[in-house]
Amino acid sequence: MWTAYTREAATGSQTNPAPRHVRLFLNNRNQAIRIPVEFELPGNEAIISRDGQRLIIEPVREKGLAALLDSWEPLTEEFPEIADPPPSPKDTF
Repeated sequence: MWTAYTREAATGSQTNPAPRHVRLFLNNRNQAIRIPVEFELPGNEAIISRDGQRLIIEPVREKGLAALLDSWEPLTEEFPEIADPPPSPKDTF
């Protein structure tokens, strides 16, 4: 029998709900499971993988900093010139 669980539920944290028995069903040619509300994942996509006899279901992580920066439009305004002379040499010995 396959066990479906979230990685968070597998950590044994005190805030996670107790494991539940769920039924598997067929949706067209795919095996499916209804995820109880207490195990609901954020968003509308998930990553599923197998670890031995276990199925691991994880939410898709939000895109990283590079994706955020790529989504920004370039600035059209000019930056003001700032006087930034090099530092004076100091005698360290």
